[in-house]
Amino acid sequence: MNIRKATFDDIPNILEIIDDAKALLKSLQIDQWQNGYPNKTQIENDIKNNESYVVLNTENQIIATTMFSITGEPTYKIIEGNWVIPETEKYGVIHRLATKKEFRKLGIAQFVFDYFHAFLKEQNIQSLKIDTHQENQGMQSLVKRLGYQYCGIIKTSYGDKRLAFEKIIQ
Repeated sequence: MNIRKATFDDIPNILEIIDDAKALLKSLQIDQWQNGYPNKTQIENDIKNNESYVVLNTENQIIATTMFSITGEPTYKIIEGNWVIPETEKYGVIHRLATKKEFRKLGIAQFVFDYFHAFLKEQNIQSLKIDTHQENQGMQSLVKRLGYQYCGIIKTSYGDKRLAFEKIIQ
């Protein structure tokens, strides 16, 4: 597997993967991503900001997508709880992580986290923060298994509560 920055040509594949994830979440009765987010405009903005990534398999097919940034997350400034490393210090953040349905349960999400953990370590950035829906047990299980610590609750830009996690990168 390989990770690269997404291009505008990747948008149809990214949206297909996100639509698959929306359908999965809906089938699990999780209302995450059921309000039109993420959408094409969001993905275009991620690409413009050089924060959209795709995961490629050995056949060079796009099998997963994510957003990763080290420029900060405005919704993380206020937390019901406490970050391990203050939000004012530089950190990484992952959003919009989704895997193509036929490639789920193959360790791709862990591959993505490992990739960005290594990137942050190279940059001497000590923290990766993430948030997820309170009913998204799959993501919660993954981040806990990867050593993330529950830090509290943040609110999205549209007012929904999300569970916030952080891992110290060493």
